[in-house]
Amino acid sequence: MIEENQHFETQAVRTQTDKTQFLEHSTPMYLTSGFVFEDAEEMRASFAEEKERNLYSRFSNPNTSEFVDKICKLEGAEAGYAFATGMAAVFSTFAALLNSGDHIVSARSVFGSTHTLFTKYFPKWNIETSYFKINEVEKVESLIQPNTKVIYAESPTNPGVDVLDLELLGEIAKKHGILLIIDNCFATPYLQNPIKFGADLVIHSATKLIDGQGRVLGGVTVGKKELIREIYLFSRNTGPALSPFNAWVLSKSLETLAVRVEKHCQNALRLATFLEEHPKVNWVKYPFLKSHPKHEIAKKQMKLGGNIIAFEVKGGIKAGQVFFDSLKMCSLSANLGDTRTIVTHPASTTHSKLAVEDKLIVGITDGMVRCSVGLEHIDDIIGDIDQALEKL
Repeated sequence: MIEENQHFETQAVRTQTDKTQFLEHSTPMYLTSGFVFEDAEEMRASFAEEKERNLYSRFSNPNTSEFVDKICKLEGAEAGYAFATGMAAVFSTFAALLNSGDHIVSARSVFGSTHTLFTKYFPKWNIETSYFKINEVEKVESLIQPNTKVIYAESPTNPGVDVLDLELLGEIAKKHGILLIIDNCFATPYLQNPIKFGADLVIHSATKLIDGQGRVLGGVTVGKKELIREIYLFSRNTGPALSPFNAWVLSKSLETLAVRVEKHCQNALRLATFLEEHPKVNWVKYPFLKSHPKHEIAKKQMKLGGNIIAFEVKGGIKAGQVFFDSLKMCSLSANLGDTRTIVTHPASTTHSKLAVEDKLIVGITDGMVRCSVGLEHIDDIIGDIDQALEKL
């Protein structure tokens, strides 16, 4: 039996759907598109929402429900809905809650696809966005308009690994009666719980550390029940639902999230400390390095520093190409949060669609590297990166 006061690891392992008549120990996969009814009255009552049950896997499924229940417990949320991808979660959350004429205040450092939503697609529906710089959180209030409905931010940010003061954002949102939505993907529920600092909704790309092994796509939004209700109704009709198979994988992944993330963070801090002293590196940004400009805020709201490091190699774009081509073990990929260490060149991949000036605003230089530190032995990770740097 799961109790509310049990620890994170226990809740992640022991939150499960009810056992079937077979009394299985591990939750089975419910690979079914639909569910049957005993009679016409049960079918009517179920669709009228007089009876809570599974109707169709686009709406809910035992596997997706288990996954969402776990995330809700781990984040301290009232309810949630799971999506096919992290970007489906971002888009659907905004689309469900905003109307034509509404306004968003967002941190400028957001994932490239989120930036595209704000600047290319939402304006089509007369939804505008005003950006604030990461180091100018105090200017958020000056951007709030009568039609502002949401403050949105990632912390830590992608790809610059900047940290925002979630408590301050929560206080501002509450003061003005607007929603605070936080993308908590880099931190995971294990390292940070934005709801404790005033967030109304929390979004995750479960594709990343929640899966942790680069296998499946997924996303989830959790938070206040009345807001999730609107997101559920929108998603039920538009169809971005997470598949039962992926939900099963992600729910099993959560059972090991704590032990994996602990090791990721341990490796990342060791690598960040090494890079900070390397003569071929201009700068390193990692939340639990004392040199990080928001180190104290990171310690206040995060348990550990996460697995993402940003650093800049000396020599710009050409040196960066040499560095990437010289790696022997680390993977070149746009993904992150894998068991395998991954290095990415944001300027030419994940954030390549941004204008040059927009890249510089969020700290993306030609020589910047985003490193998702994996679970290999730290000596091997450092050894591979060191030998590649020595080629510069």
